[in-house]
Amino acid sequence: MRISIIIILSFFSFLSFGQEEQPANKTITEQFIDAYNAGNYELIFNMYADPMKEALPLDQSTGFLSALNAQVGKIISHDFIQYEQGTYASYKVNFEQALLTLNISIDTLSNINGLFVKPYTEPVDTAAIVNNLNTDTNQSDFTKEQLELIFDQMKVFPNSTQLSIAMIKDGEVFFYGAVKQKDSIDYVDNKLGVFEIGSISKVFTATLLAQFVVEGKLSLKDDINDYLNAPIKDNTVLLFEDLSNHSSGLPRLPSNLDLTSVDLTNPYKTFDEQAIKSYLAEYLDLSGKGSYQYSNLGAGLLGYTLSDMEQTSYEQLLQDRIFSKLDMEASTSKLEQVETGLIRGLNAQGDEVSNWDLAILAGAGGIMSNVEDLSKFALSQFDDSNEAQALTRVKTISLNESMDMGLGWHILRKQPEVNLFFHNGATGGYTSSMVVNTASKDGLIILSNVSPEHPNMGNIDDLCFLLMETLAKGE
Repeated sequence: MRISIIIILSFFSFLSFGQEEQPANKTITEQFIDAYNAGNYELIFNMYADPMKEALPLDQSTGFLSALNAQVGKIISHDFIQYEQGTYASYKVNFEQALLTLNISIDTLSNINGLFVKPYTEPVDTAAIVNNLNTDTNQSDFTKEQLELIFDQMKVFPNSTQLSIAMIKDGEVFFYGAVKQKDSIDYVDNKLGVFEIGSISKVFTATLLAQFVVEGKLSLKDDINDYLNAPIKDNTVLLFEDLSNHSSGLPRLPSNLDLTSVDLTNPYKTFDEQAIKSYLAEYLDLSGKGSYQYSNLGAGLLGYTLSDMEQTSYEQLLQDRIFSKLDMEASTSKLEQVETGLIRGLNAQGDEVSNWDLAILAGAGGIMSNVEDLSKFALSQFDDSNEAQALTRVKTISLNESMDMGLGWHILRKQPEVNLFFHNGATGGYTSSMVVNTASKDGLIILSNVSPEHPNMGNIDDLCFLLMETLAKGE
């Protein structure tokens, strides 16, 4: 679960440029900056090529640019870096409140046909990074190949990055931790280190739902209207199952959460019970109904509804129904409950950032945990007698030729009769990944303080599946 100030729009053919800034790019970029700083967003829109105007109409373009200005302020200075993908002129841009990368592409008529804003990260000389992982003889549970994979995927991240890994092989759990410091990557014992797990929380919310079903408290096809103590606009039908598998039609985030006016270091903190009730009664919109549309709002609403039914908090549901039963003593959705071992989240540059409070949307991404606790949850997936866990892994909808949705879980069809159950997560300063194979009783969990805004944040998912492949090969 995350917010972003990234926009990518491009309508260009790939051209070849040298690495000196071309005069046309220089002129257009300076005009863009002048108009942006003056708040003249209509002028910027008029600089777009026609296909980009169609894809990003004036109201949307103005909304994006004004939101960007509200978040990071005006542009103070900029430096040309290089051309990316053959046509994007890439700039290091110092805004009043952030250091970002601005990429601008222009067509042969000097109209803007591509715009890309993302956090700036200093290039990393990966050749200079020292690998101290495979020299550690006390951690023989991970093979040399597995340690090399960890190093290769981790070396691009800033100093102070930590990865905490649980590897489950045939039902047996092994732990490994790595930290990047002083441009070397070393072993660290961080299996008890607490990280935000982001949207992996959705699997726990789905597990609570499945428990309610098994206990006969509700049916997956029931309308939450019949259970929730809050009015819903036009008595719109919202099924429990649809909230859990992202087919409800709800948007990713509620429209009455204004990201231009919140504290971006903790953007969901003020979205409370009154705010979600207001959304349901006044702003509810199911424009995505009938298809898969990933929704943090849907999962958050599910957690809120289950809590409302039991007249308790989401945190208490987790503690009573999952954490205490699996001896997950370090797991919680409340930061104040983390007594020791919190690993601080980082931004894309490697600076510490604030932890997030998901408030009423905690069911979408509010849990903090460590790999020792999460390995217990993963192992519980191998217990055939656990009806609720089994229910979360039953296909509810098909997404494409290789992926289905259960309740919370994404189901990856790897081979006939072989499924991988997967979810990942991201919050302000953390990225996580979790996958289990119930047939072979294998699994991988990676928690990290890698920012979701880092351009290589996908390495965490990549590493998770690369390590799973080594288990499939019997290594």
